[in-house]
Amino acid sequence: MDATNTHLSPETEAMREMVLAFARRDLAGSGGFDPGEFRRRWRLAGEQGLTGGTVPDKYGGSGLDAVAAAALMEAFGEGCADTGFAFSVAAHLFACLMPIVEFGTDGQKERWLPGLCSGERIAAHGITEPEAGSDAMNLRTRAEHRDDHYVLNGGKCFTTNAPVADVFIVQAATRAGGGFFGLTAFVVEAGTPGLRVGRPYDKTGLRGSPTADVYFDDCAVPADCVLGGEGAGASVFTSSMKWERTCLFGVYLGVMKRVVDDTIAFAGEREQFGTAIGGFQAVSHRVVDMLLRLESARLMLYKAARGLSRGDDDEIAPALAKIAVSEAAVRIGLDAVQLRGAAGVLEGGAAALLRDALPARIFSGTNEIQKNNVARALGLGRRRPAPRS
Repeated sequence: MDATNTHLSPETEAMREMVLAFARRDLAGSGGFDPGEFRRRWRLAGEQGLTGGTVPDKYGGSGLDAVAAAALMEAFGEGCADTGFAFSVAAHLFACLMPIVEFGTDGQKERWLPGLCSGERIAAHGITEPEAGSDAMNLRTRAEHRDDHYVLNGGKCFTTNAPVADVFIVQAATRAGGGFFGLTAFVVEAGTPGLRVGRPYDKTGLRGSPTADVYFDDCAVPADCVLGGEGAGASVFTSSMKWERTCLFGVYLGVMKRVVDDTIAFAGEREQFGTAIGGFQAVSHRVVDMLLRLESARLMLYKAARGLSRGDDDEIAPALAKIAVSEAAVRIGLDAVQLRGAAGVLEGGAAALLRDALPARIFSGTNEIQKNNVARALGLGRRRPAPRS
């Protein structure tokens, strides 16, 4: 299948091809997690600009807009067989670095961004808690302001990159029951007394992405590590999720393309009853459906990316893109496995896509929450004013 994206500039297309070749050559990995190997590949990704792509160049990034970033992540996902590693890089960039870019002071940007862009340091974003997943406005992690610092107490779960992180973006409640304005975002250095990281999870999918719980026990954080000011945590989180729900899911577009291309080749080579199975209508129609899902999801994601690049205040496009890509990834994974028969459940691209796609319907806000967000943006469920007599 032709990989050309006609909506991309020649410069972006050239960057995409370079990243694709680099990822195929240097970032494959084993699909599991080894700390030393993870760090080695992370530094290589940093040298290629993957870990800081959307950060302004004055802070060590490449200054890419959302469309170019989505293309970068799509090439990354297509070329890197370890989707977990690609996911970790994307989460670092969009959920951690972009909040510093958009809400940090000049001093905070100069302090943290260069090392995080270069690949020397790794960031993790902590918001999810055992009793606050979809209900992100009701966190139990507390931050108490004392003199020139804040004291954090509580814990986070399912924190991507936590086992290897040098820097944590942490959301905590500074005003109990304060709702949208009750949360505050902090940048917390690894090794800060009172911060502890649990054991890495053993996950079904995204195995190459290290994930763990993070605990805070009277963890003192300087006041100059507050991101965006006290009470701005929800705004920080909402902005980062627009980037994540759009650009991060470019990784899945790339993985889906790799599996669809491989499935087309398989259907043309695998013979049963004296003919290639691609000649059977049941097979060919399933392959066409796989391609339709991929191309439809791609259109949705790049529409959201163009809006994000323009600075649109749009909740609908990123939410729809997240739903479209994640659901397409699961369906394509199922079809790819089914078309391969028993070989589909063995280790390989089809089985890996299916495993790695399952979490995509959950992280960055579940698909059910995305539908709630779209419905709210459409005004559904609001009581309309009674007509005037």
